[in-house]
Amino acid sequence: MALAARRRKDSMDTEEIEQSPRDLLKYEREYIERDYRYIAGVDEVGRGCLFGDVVAAAVILPEGLVLEGVDDSKKLSAKKRDLLYDVIMEQALAVSVGYVDARTIDEINIKQAARLAMKKAVLGLTIAADFLLVDAEHVDVPVPQLAIIKGDANSQSIAAASIVAKVNRDRLCEGEWEAKYPEYGIAIHKGYATKLHREQLAALGPTPMHRRSFLKNMEVVQQTLF
Repeated sequence: MALAARRRKDSMDTEEIEQSPRDLLKYEREYIERDYRYIAGVDEVGRGCLFGDVVAAAVILPEGLVLEGVDDSKKLSAKKRDLLYDVIMEQALAVSVGYVDARTIDEINIKQAARLAMKKAVLGLTIAADFLLVDAEHVDVPVPQLAIIKGDANSQSIAAASIVAKVNRDRLCEGEWEAKYPEYGIAIHKGYATKLHREQLAALGPTPMHRRSFLKNMEVVQQTLF
């Protein structure tokens, strides 16, 4: 009887753990308790695209603010991202976005370009961050920081930065970049390597905004996808 009861209790404990919500403010609280005041979440989007800028955002949220529904931007619908973007922009103490174009990506490689976009975002904050929570990267600034694996799913500040970066890049794809190169379907695929995008590249060739370093193996990839 005692063993059966214990097994029931263990089962209940496991169920409670599985159902408990993620603590997206765990890292923020930890560093606030260490006397850091302005903690910025930092993330980037567009790393794997064939076209356009890599875009990063840095976001400083008020201490203790809980943003319902905030998560990794890739897990959210476009409508949900847009709604949360408005809330973040309204509630944040400071928001900054950094851009690095395709030519620079080709010159310094995508990893360094993503880091540069993050650096631009951090340096553009109207309130200087005294600690950074970064999605699995290091930002080349003299600010204490913590790289968090899957940070956009484990830190509210990083998730907010992910949403801001994603919405800004998507709006460029749907607006300015689509208008500039309407034949390529940028508004649809957002610069990623979809079948439509590769078909248009094969038919029309790359634009000045395509990442030439990403297209070197285009012929091999085309044979795989077409």
